[in-house]
Amino acid sequence: MPLIAIAALTMLAPPTQVWYGYGGNAQHTAQSNVATLPLDKIAWQTPVDLNPAYSGNSLLAHYGEPAITAANTVVLGVKTGLNEGFVVEGRRGTDGRLLWRGATKYVVPAHGWFPSFGLTLLPNGAVAWPDRGGRVVVRSSADAATSTTATYCFFGTANYDQSRTPYNTYVKISTPLTTGPDGSIYFGYTVEGDTKLHLKSGFAKINPDGTGIYRTITEVSGDPNIGEVKQNCAPAVKVDGSLVYVSVYTGPYGRGKLLALRTSDLKRKYSVDLVDPKSGQPATIDADGTAAPLLAPDGTVFYGVLENAFGSNGYRGWLLHFSGDLTKSYTPGAFGWDNTPSIVPAKIVSAYKGTSKFLLFTKYNNYASGGGAGLNKIALLDPYDTQTESRSGITTMKEVATQLGQTPDSEFISTYPNAVREWCINSGAVDIPGRAILANCEDGMLYKWDLKTNTFTQTLKLTSGIGEAYTPVAIGPDGKVYAINNATLFAVGTVKP
Repeated sequence: MPLIAIAALTMLAPPTQVWYGYGGNAQHTAQSNVATLPLDKIAWQTPVDLNPAYSGNSLLAHYGEPAITAANTVVLGVKTGLNEGFVVEGRRGTDGRLLWRGATKYVVPAHGWFPSFGLTLLPNGAVAWPDRGGRVVVRSSADAATSTTATYCFFGTANYDQSRTPYNTYVKISTPLTTGPDGSIYFGYTVEGDTKLHLKSGFAKINPDGTGIYRTITEVSGDPNIGEVKQNCAPAVKVDGSLVYVSVYTGPYGRGKLLALRTSDLKRKYSVDLVDPKSGQPATIDADGTAAPLLAPDGTVFYGVLENAFGSNGYRGWLLHFSGDLTKSYTPGAFGWDNTPSIVPAKIVSAYKGTSKFLLFTKYNNYASGGGAGLNKIALLDPYDTQTESRSGITTMKEVATQLGQTPDSEFISTYPNAVREWCINSGAVDIPGRAILANCEDGMLYKWDLKTNTFTQTLKLTSGIGEAYTPVAIGPDGKVYAINNATLFAVGTVKP
């Protein structure tokens, strides 16, 4: 049975804006071709977690990025229980009115920080989300109030039906879903016990005809010590659909690799060991991070890791940069552990006089807890120019511009009088026509960084602020900005009548 209407997929005229899921698209560039509205007020808000698990003054839960259709339907996963349970909602982007609610019995894998629930739009207007047993639910329309749904299994529905209980108990999708240009769905999965097929943790694809392909982690990595796909790592698919990139690791806080797999059969085409650029030791792959590969317009690949030895770069990690075939390493960035940078066309940055066609927007925290005086920033980096970075002392990507956080951090200010609250984004949003970047902060504020003037020209208070796991920012087709803070999705900006 094919994915609903996908086998005979007919591409429509390009929409003004579709935000497919994590990072906006399958390459995770997080770009909007629609100018954002002024950050004048919260248009509407809705919880993404009905039972947040607070730890003191912190909320260490990852929340999946909303997907937003060309017709301005916002689709989001909502955590319902303290430790388990989700529903999927489709809400009208104009005012947040609930249009539909979808069911799932998805169960998260074993974790430290609560993992993200990562759904995705499909090119034909459908939407897919994870279900239990490693299965995927596809709703044929993300916009319609009523719509048919079907559930697909990467190892075969007939196999699943023969022994449902162990599959439901042990087989769990462990990454956000990513859709390729033909509507194929990619994800990592983990297996926590024995099943009738003796499944092992690995990587999977649901084809446009509804059938599945999967390979064990040993098959895709070529390394018997690699244990699973990196939890929370959204796969990235090339624009032409030929390759899918994903990170794998030996286990939480272990070593890892970045892989490029052929989408046709999920066989490994390219592979590189992830190495700390300062120590030369295997980089640490942090189980709690949400870094995903970024595929740049020039075919190169960026991926964030944690440093080794732990703390040797102030808990900032590194942003690694590779050629598309993963055979060449370029100059690293000075921050990367829980971060997917966004692509900024160089031409929209007024002050930039270099030769690179694109720059990177990235979180650039310098944690007081890591000995960095709490000067937490966001940054524009030139991936093809260099500097000696003051903290690490090694050659890194050149800082084109940085912006310091705006709110003093009471936790560290007695020791570090200039400490400010850290930026809490794992993927920022780039407003190309407005020549701006949208970023969320732990001070509870949403900021617009104007790249014409290199200033924060607009801010809006969302909450009183909280220490939280990093969250994404998205932009809708009407220019609203969507930011998650303290377990709530805020839709910001009002359309003038």
